[in-house]
Amino acid sequence: MSKTRSVFRCTECGAEQPKWGGRCESCGAWNSLVEEPVSRLGGRTVSRSSTASSYPPIRLTDLKGRAVERWQTGLAEFDFVLGGGIVPGSVILVGGEPGIGKSTLLMQCAARLESQGISTIYVSGEESPDQLRLRADRLREDAGGIHVLGETRLEAILHHAADLQARVVLLDSIQTTYTDELEGAPGNVGQVRECAARLMRFAKETGPAVLLVGHVTKGGGIAGPKTLEHIVDTVLYFEGESTLDHRILRAVKNRFGSVDEIGVFRMTSAGLEPVANPAAAFLAGRSTGVSGSAVTALMEGTRPMLVEIQALASKAGFGTPQRVATGLDHRRLAVLLAVLERRGGLPFGNLDVFVNVTGGVRLVEPSTDLAVLAALVSTVHDRPVPADAVFLGEVGLGGEIRPVAGVERRLAEAARQGFRRVFLSARSRDAAAGGDLEVIGLEGIGELTRRLAA
Repeated sequence: MSKTRSVFRCTECGAEQPKWGGRCESCGAWNSLVEEPVSRLGGRTVSRSSTASSYPPIRLTDLKGRAVERWQTGLAEFDFVLGGGIVPGSVILVGGEPGIGKSTLLMQCAARLESQGISTIYVSGEESPDQLRLRADRLREDAGGIHVLGETRLEAILHHAADLQARVVLLDSIQTTYTDELEGAPGNVGQVRECAARLMRFAKETGPAVLLVGHVTKGGGIAGPKTLEHIVDTVLYFEGESTLDHRILRAVKNRFGSVDEIGVFRMTSAGLEPVANPAAAFLAGRSTGVSGSAVTALMEGTRPMLVEIQALASKAGFGTPQRVATGLDHRRLAVLLAVLERRGGLPFGNLDVFVNVTGGVRLVEPSTDLAVLAALVSTVHDRPVPADAVFLGEVGLGGEIRPVAGVERRLAEAARQGFRRVFLSARSRDAAAGGDLEVIGLEGIGELTRRLAA
């Protein structure tokens, strides 16, 4: 609770004094003192005159004529995930495993923005300017015009960014930054929260966009308080195995665009290259005459993508069979195996089961259940599924196949990639009719097993 009291301010020189004396103690002027109520907030004295905002309220209708400018980096997939480019005054957080490509992505963005005349400053608390130059020399972009700074103190970072009038500030990383106003080592909860909040205020008040790199924990989440993700405008996650060429940039929060959008990159010796056709990239190298393989269509934000699901079932060599899933939640796999055994009549009690999603993609939405079951049925019977078929559908505990959302866009992408038939829920047959694909409606997984075993 705030405590209100009064001070006396001189109308001639503006000085304050705690009590009225008829004469100002600073300038000596007579009858110039005016009483002014103040309050104590958080140990600070705040006068009512100082609480007025420098940005008065404004109606939204008065802002209709103002166009929101976006800075496009030229990395098509990065701009797509952001919703069309970087919004001035926004704060973007990029997280991911070590070595996944976060620093490389920011360096490429800085180089492309600088080539367009948008001044940037790249601040690194983990690398010296000489080490940054060595990394920049490997990139295809010309990064010579970027201002680099090896600094971890926030006050110095803000000073140099304001002095250079940088329009984009790239900070690698937020966990290495500290402020003199708080005690504690860089990376602790208080330092991370305060530094992120001050960078957010700096971006909103002065206009530059701020891109932050965030470390991740063992569980894959961004290290530090969860409030860090609430403070920023956009949260991007880099996904993918470090042993694979493909990297997936996923937007899990975006105040200026769609969430769950993904961008696909290929890691090369010269940096990250956007993949123009991700569906074809994930299906590259697919063997059509081998059992245990099925294709499904994902909806990643507004973009449909085709991925291959592989399954292998073999006789268990030990007492307890193994259940190994890569790219799929193992608990979901256990549910699907139970449904397939009970409702489909296929025993898995003495079989080791391995399921893999190619390309490093992770299956989140339940629309991929039917494809997982198709791959399992195919490997048990050792019969390949039709090479030109796509499987779409959520599977319930009763063995029923349920419709999925966005069927038209999924099937349009499948037809564009050369597929000719689709297995889905019978209730989705009308929505899928009229396209270029043969529609095969299924009521339950019993019908699926009979068709694939025939």
